[in-house]
Amino acid sequence: MVRIVARGASAAALAASLAACSLGPASSPGSTASRVEAPVFEVDPFWPKPLPNNWRIGMTIGVGVDANDNVYIVHRPDTLGSQEKLAASNPPVASCCVAAPPVLVFDPAGNLIASWGLQPGERGAEGYDWPLSNHGITVDHKGNVWIGSNGNGDGHVLKFSQSGRFLMQIGKPKASQGSNDVANLNRPAKIFVDGKSNEAYIADGYGNKRVIVFDADTGAYKRHWGAYGNRPDDANLGPYSPSAPPARQFRNPVHCAELSDDGLLYVCDRANDRVQVFRPDGTFVREAFYAKDTLGSGSTWDIAFSKDPQQRYLYLVDGSNEKVYVLSRQTLEVLTQFGRGGRQPGQFFGVHSVATDSKGNLYTTETYEGKRLQRFVFKGVQPVPRDQGVPWPERR
Repeated sequence: MVRIVARGASAAALAASLAACSLGPASSPGSTASRVEAPVFEVDPFWPKPLPNNWRIGMTIGVGVDANDNVYIVHRPDTLGSQEKLAASNPPVASCCVAAPPVLVFDPAGNLIASWGLQPGERGAEGYDWPLSNHGITVDHKGNVWIGSNGNGDGHVLKFSQSGRFLMQIGKPKASQGSNDVANLNRPAKIFVDGKSNEAYIADGYGNKRVIVFDADTGAYKRHWGAYGNRPDDANLGPYSPSAPPARQFRNPVHCAELSDDGLLYVCDRANDRVQVFRPDGTFVREAFYAKDTLGSGSTWDIAFSKDPQQRYLYLVDGSNEKVYVLSRQTLEVLTQFGRGGRQPGQFFGVHSVATDSKGNLYTTETYEGKRLQRFVFKGVQPVPRDQGVPWPERR
């Protein structure tokens, strides 16, 4: 059962919409009691095309799409095991393989069209600090590319041109003074840039417990907040317990902060198994819980919006239970889900990040030993079971 909590004027509206939809236990993850109208996807096992140069990718920790439907990923080259990069040994042990550069760009057909980036902790010629551990990649409305960082001591985000030219760094490594420091970050997970206000919302993150907002051009601080819009508190909350009252602060990591076209910010409070919704000024609107018994790394990893004008659907990835949940954005209820744990196309091992292109196709990346990018082709809105399993293409 997905648990939804609201307050203020929005609570009445939410309750009315829930009653109208007659939502209840049958809409919880795993139920196959009925069929619902929801977006349908098929995995494309032939996308992307093979990488050149004997390249391999490590933990693939972010995905973004630009205005031309080019797909950007960021991965961690240093997470490849020694047996995965024998050609990089001195002397080479075998012809296969070497680590690919950390940022890779694919065109809509799956061809690799660009690559760039530095090694972990390397300092750029312009004085910027490449993350010890990459985390999250976003292409903003101006075509600029933002990268987060969640290594021990990382305290910054980076902004580049599409070709990898350095533009700006917000924050400094090893400088954070906690969740109310307005100059530095602490292992920030992901960035979203609002094209209307030109503000960068940062899920901050693995060290801090907040959302923080900066001017996307100058890096000037704007505002920040914690769970329920509270002032952030870095006190140790202890282990998450499904039976305990909802925590009044975020747990680490605060893993995503995504703004809808109608001005609602959806925040992934991963270890608390919940998504909280805010107005851009930090006013709390409502929250919902997903796979609430999930311990450890939690269930709410990343969010993307559907591409219809109303953004009627949310796509929520769960890297612990290896699912993609399709939510009604109006009610935050799970309509359907797809995916299973595994290594074949359409299955997941640590599904971590998600993005959509202009046609509504989904792109996911996998961390841990998943180490890959997958595309799921949008097939329209159709009647589907509550659990679609592995979205394998229909026989042709």
